Amino acid sequence: MARSITILGSTGSIGRSTVALLDAAPGRFTVEALVANRDVTVLAEQARRLGARMAVVADEAAWPALKAALGGTGIELAAGAAAVEAAAARPADWTMAAIVGAAGLRSTLAALARGGTLALANKESLVCAADLVLRTAAASGATLLPVDSEHNAIFQALAGQDPKGVEKIILTASGGPFRHWDLARMATATPEQAVAHPVWSMGAKISVDSATMMNKGLELIEAARLFPVPEERIEVLVHPQSAVHGLVQYSDGSILAQLGSPDMRTPIAHALAWPERMQVAAPRLDLAALGKLEFLAPDPIRFPALRLAREALQAGGGAPTILNAANEVAVGLFLERRLGFLDIAAVVEDTLGALAREAGTALADGVEGILALDALARRDAAQRAGLRAAVA
Repeated sequence: MARSITILGSTGSIGRSTVALLDAAPGRFTVEALVANRDVTVLAEQARRLGARMAVVADEAAWPALKAALGGTGIELAAGAAAVEAAAARPADWTMAAIVGAAGLRSTLAALARGGTLALANKESLVCAADLVLRTAAASGATLLPVDSEHNAIFQALAGQDPKGVEKIILTASGGPFRHWDLARMATATPEQAVAHPVWSMGAKISVDSATMMNKGLELIEAARLFPVPEERIEVLVHPQSAVHGLVQYSDGSILAQLGSPDMRTPIAHALAWPERMQVAAPRLDLAALGKLEFLAPDPIRFPALRLAREALQAGGGAPTILNAANEVAVGLFLERRLGFLDIAAVVEDTLGALAREAGTALADGVEGILALDALARRDAAQRAGLRAAVA
């Protein structure tokens, strides 16, 4: 039988890659729902081509355009935050959670609550609300599959192995576009330079996170939530070739690694077909042509985001929520040219310090407490960013 699919964030980078895999496997999947933020043009084209039963835009201002584009097609249409949650809760065998940032938390929880398989590309849900996400999955019997290339690699390297034998987990990072830049040059970095990733093709926000290495910090927190290894045994190495996506070292000294071309279709396909495999027309990794594999320790001075993520994870409570919220605000302001590149991490650190007390108490109220802390951190980060911009 065809597997039914819902894609939360179908017009983003991960969503489009998922749609491309569905296009390449006609008859294998049916589409229950597609959810986008406001890109009606792409959403409508996807919905028609895939025969989606439902199409939703989160931005209510995009409702007239959605109705004009798909009215009369028989596709169920809706708009708004409640509609996004309702779409996530619809019966589907497999859901891609690819809404960027903390905005994806409610729909991720709604999909998990009804069971089935959730492919998680929204790392922020685990960063902000790991206990709630994992409890929801356990209560419904849902299967949670990691889609980030690094966590998917670790998932594969752990398959069939006794967790007790794991000595450490190693996440790899490309190093981003500023790996060879000094601090003075990084201070002048523009949004165009930050999003010009040397290897991966990604959205603007995650590209900036890669440039600051905050993306790897968030992935470190996510790995600590997903896998049976404490934070101190999770390492990060800079690997410029982006061929090795993750490694697991075992107590006998063996290291198992997952390798592949830097193409998100590969980990998405692994989750889409799991526990089987499916054919993917992604470039094959040619090790002979690659010639070498480099691994380097990250520079803590030029890339303080990794330290901040570790500190937030060690602090526990709502600290990771504050870290993520402040980073989202700072990255957004940088992309708007209202904040300097090096100020991104500085704003995050200042916000973490200012809200340390709130981090210890705000999670008692479940998702509402998490989102309230997220909102508080966003306001604080915006104020601190404004002060920095005014001084500059």
